[in-house]
Amino acid sequence: MSTPTTAVVPAPSRGISASDLAIVGVVIAWGTNYTVVKEAMETLPPLAFMSLRFTIAALAMGALLLGVEGWKPLPRPVFLKLLGLGLVGNTVYQVCFIVGLANTSVANSGMLTAVTPVLVATLGAVFGVDRLTRPLIAALALGVVGMLLVLGGRGASEHGASLIGDGLIVGASLCWAIYTVGIRTVGPEVSALRITAISMLTGAPGVVLVGVPELLRLETENIRAGAWAGVVYSALVPLVLAYFTWGRTVQKVGSSRAGLYNTGIPVVAALTAWAVRGEQPTWMQVLGAGLVLSGVLLSRRKS
Repeated sequence: MSTPTTAVVPAPSRGISASDLAIVGVVIAWGTNYTVVKEAMETLPPLAFMSLRFTIAALAMGALLLGVEGWKPLPRPVFLKLLGLGLVGNTVYQVCFIVGLANTSVANSGMLTAVTPVLVATLGAVFGVDRLTRPLIAALALGVVGMLLVLGGRGASEHGASLIGDGLIVGASLCWAIYTVGIRTVGPEVSALRITAISMLTGAPGVVLVGVPELLRLETENIRAGAWAGVVYSALVPLVLAYFTWGRTVQKVGSSRAGLYNTGIPVVAALTAWAVRGEQPTWMQVLGAGLVLSGVLLSRRKS
């Protein structure tokens, strides 16, 4: 097997780039998605919700790929790599996250997800697709601490917590880190859209099959219209649009820097929950948000 080709990531500039704005958009989409999913799953079972939204997302992503680039056969090694990334970054990740969230508290799941940027940076350094600079290490530390404060301020009383749920959330974080670093090794000859579409299509069958038992027991008359709207939104915006944008920007700015922006997701989630569900932030959350933003700014400094 040949050595994977990696793109050279230029040193980050001090100005706001289009890639920065794109990642911020992804963070907003993923952060608001927590509230959308929570609202939808009040009447729609978790695995059924997961299966329905991923079916819509995979079909939409496939249609987008055909419309923009058309069908082009991939070399066998590249396809096998995308198949593996699809299974890890979509099938296993989705199941771990949804089932984990159903078996632990929101606070616990969020705090455990805080390890994702660290895992991304560590795996990127191990596989040689990124390098750890001192500003980035310090930024990662600030981001993780800030994320812990934001989510720790909520407490873990709601829904309780379990070791199984906690373990699955950690597993989901590891899957996402592997996916984020893995798409950097595919090479610039394969577009971000094709990477995202193929990995999503190869991961979709497993996600759909896991949800089939709940879908067969589904009583549609008990499901609110808002839940169906949540399925469509969660499929098209956080999955299709945000996944495509994420894949494109990771190739441009590097997995460590892009992964750092993940620390802003709980900030957006907390603000959305405050506006929609009336959950007011505590002083710990405000302090944590400040640390997260400081970490993002610090990551832009040259070593």
